[in-house]
Amino acid sequence: MFYKIAADIIVLIHFLWIAFLIVGAFPGRKNKWVKIFHIGGIGLAIVIQVFGWYCTLTHLEIWLRRMHNPSLSYEGSFIIYYVEKLVYFNLSPEIIFSMTIGLLLLSAWLYIFKFKN
Repeated sequence: MFYKIAADIIVLIHFLWIAFLIVGAFPGRKNKWVKIFHIGGIGLAIVIQVFGWYCTLTHLEIWLRRMHNPSLSYEGSFIIYYVEKLVYFNLSPEIIFSMTIGLLLLSAWLYIFKFKN
């Protein structure tokens, strides 16, 4: 049971990480460390996609699910089921890469141009 709960927690962390990459430029405009972490995260996402790797969180979640039950297909909770649909949505690698580059450009624009608050 520990491995199943740990895998569910990893999926939630993965979802939060993706959400941070999407909206992290907004708090990053005011906080240097958030900006550095955000730019590094987007850079890591681009490297992962260029080389066709999987995120380490994905590997960890798969390993935890296998430790729970090697023949497990999917038996998560209701919430986790829908969070996984958001994290592991079915798009081509080209579309995901294009979206990541777009996110990088949007973030750069937000970081470079100062807006009046």
